Amino acid sequence: MAFVRRLLVALMLVLAGLVPAWATPLLLADRATLDVLYAEDAGLPWHPASLTKLMTAYVAFEEIAAGNVTLDTPVTISRKAFNLAPSKSGLPVDSAITLKDALYILIVKSANDVAMAIAETVGGNEANFVAKMNDVARRMGLTGTHYTNPHGLHDPAQVTTARDLAILALYIEQSFPQYMPMFSTSVVNLGKAKLESNNGLLKSFAGANGMKTGYVCASGLNIVATVDRNGRRLLAVVLGGSSGRERNERAADLFLKGLSGQLRPNGQTLLTLGNAVGAAPTDMRSLICGKDAATYVKAQEAAFPMGLKDQPSFLTDQVAERAYTAVDLGRIRTGIALPRPRPPHVPQFSMPTVADNVTPAPDATLRPGIPVSAGVMIPYPMPRPSFRP
Repeated sequence: MAFVRRLLVALMLVLAGLVPAWATPLLLADRATLDVLYAEDAGLPWHPASLTKLMTAYVAFEEIAAGNVTLDTPVTISRKAFNLAPSKSGLPVDSAITLKDALYILIVKSANDVAMAIAETVGGNEANFVAKMNDVARRMGLTGTHYTNPHGLHDPAQVTTARDLAILALYIEQSFPQYMPMFSTSVVNLGKAKLESNNGLLKSFAGANGMKTGYVCASGLNIVATVDRNGRRLLAVVLGGSSGRERNERAADLFLKGLSGQLRPNGQTLLTLGNAVGAAPTDMRSLICGKDAATYVKAQEAAFPMGLKDQPSFLTDQVAERAYTAVDLGRIRTGIALPRPRPPHVPQFSMPTVADNVTPAPDATLRPGIPVSAGVMIPYPMPRPSFRP
């Protein structure tokens, strides 16, 4: 009966003219061949939210490869970075971590403050870094993508598509395979804090090894996920989920259908998929965070109940936690001159030559201002008497 009620709610929403339960972008592709196995609204403009950080990471990888920074370069949390809205690392202003640790926290925790700190470190400032992001998007042929910030907090002009996100993910894996373990990590330990990933597949879907989740009200809950299983290498993109449950379960559903052969190549590749260039991005705010949110979530649950209480789930595997430990380097302030090293000691007086069994005469120059005659004993000062009240 509960399932029937959910279906009735979904039907009422459709009849009322609200967004249909299935109208969010979905994409499944074979990473080995680039074949598209399933695509629904894959070229529809969408707000990327924290999926933006895939490009933030890629730009950092390029700058490391160019020799402009290294994995050991200190990344400092500026006041501007600290003041950003969550998700955040918990690091205070002026604290520093290595770029390697920053990238792990960026990808796993999706920390906005760390995204800004990386941008300021690698690009000199946010604007320069964003220019690099858009240059990479142009070089990759991401015709439906434009960036205005490195973290993904909502900006109406920050936009992408499921197709572009899939291509970006493939470029990361192809160009910088050495960094892929970052995307399969499910938790980062930072001091006493345990920074966990929102990618539920990493903990409960065998073969899952990446990549990133994202959420703002305007986008709904997004995910780019990768799986290696039974010799297959698949990639899924789900945008606009009404909950983390729905987003993760939909991605797992796509993977299982692709692995079983239920979804097969449709004659397109990721590179031949088109983008709806010039179209306005979908704005999910009223459905995710606004007055229609409760009704919309019920409709989504009715249409896709997997993972709800008393319902089956695709996420049932026991996957060992993959953890990484980051180190807080402490506070680093710039613009402060370090103390100059102490100059080496140069003796000002030559050592006297001492003959055997001869007591040398005192050297008057060793006690400037005190006349000393040869053979005269100089008494030490008497000790100070104890004070008695």
